[in-house]
Amino acid sequence: MAEVGAHLTAAPAGGDRPSVFEAVAQDSLMAAVKPALQHMVKVLAESNPARYGFLWHWFDEIYVLLDLLLQQHYLARCSASFSENFYSLKRIPMGDGKQQPLATAGLPKRQHWKSLLLLVLVPYLKGKLEKLVSSLREEDEYSIHPPSSSWKRFYRAFLAAYPYVNMTWEGWFLIQQLCYILGKAEHHSPMLKLAGVRLVRLTAEDIQALEKKWAESTSSQTHSFTSRVQSALRKALGGIAISLSTGLSVSVFFLQFLDWWYSSENQETIKSLTALPTPPPPVHLEHEPSSAVLPSLKSVCPLCRKVRVNATALATSGFVFCYRCAYSYVKAHQRCPVTGYATELQHLVKLYTPES
Repeated sequence: MAEVGAHLTAAPAGGDRPSVFEAVAQDSLMAAVKPALQHMVKVLAESNPARYGFLWHWFDEIYVLLDLLLQQHYLARCSASFSENFYSLKRIPMGDGKQQPLATAGLPKRQHWKSLLLLVLVPYLKGKLEKLVSSLREEDEYSIHPPSSSWKRFYRAFLAAYPYVNMTWEGWFLIQQLCYILGKAEHHSPMLKLAGVRLVRLTAEDIQALEKKWAESTSSQTHSFTSRVQSALRKALGGIAISLSTGLSVSVFFLQFLDWWYSSENQETIKSLTALPTPPPPVHLEHEPSSAVLPSLKSVCPLCRKVRVNATALATSGFVFCYRCAYSYVKAHQRCPVTGYATELQHLVKLYTPES
């Protein structure tokens, strides 16, 4: 059985078809980059919300722009995404037989733009949809909208249907990978099929052509002012993309270490290694005119100045508010009303007392 499994998952000898391990590995590379960068931005935002808070608030949009620049550079230069080029793979249009174009030739415009949109836009929209579903579930749990409202009926139906839609989406990818392992499909991912391309390994001619193109681009000089400006802009964008790709290439193993470090299996070990004394109360940052002032009575909400109803604490600062007050403020400002610490809706913690 082991021999059969190895035969199915290995690439054919002398063939250009990558193995399923190579195909899945390049997919998982970019999937590991975003959470690691998001954690770094979160640490920066929590350490200095006034300076770095915007990075956390607009992280998805900033990341998708950088990802767009990176993938555009690699598709135009190497006929592959960043992760595909990292594993020495390239994209070729469907229908190309024995005569394969060099990686430096680029993809046809139709396949190029379809590949770029599917590489960048689909993950962005999927992430936004997952965040929307998470926020709707929180609202549904605490009944923000009246039970009889049409909006509540609509998003409850949406929440009920989403798990089946997501299961269908993931099942589509799983079936495609199984067909690829069994040799029944040329693509391991439906996104490649939609883009009209397939993955193959880089050849020796491809590597030589890429090295020659890089040498020519660094030594070429232009004389007209317009061409100089265009060349300067192209080099600037290419330099940014190369810096991003080089940084990502160097930090691949570091990102994998972060993924291991924050995995649930290692939390007990991490806690024993990083055991520290109880931290002091949260430090108040610079107060803005809209910042809440602590009341003299502990049972009063700092926002509405009334006795707390449905007491809820913020995990980032520890201060307690009414749930509706904390929810509305955090959703609008993404920070603690008292300390100014960067805060999201997931940091709201319901408190249960013997009296309640």
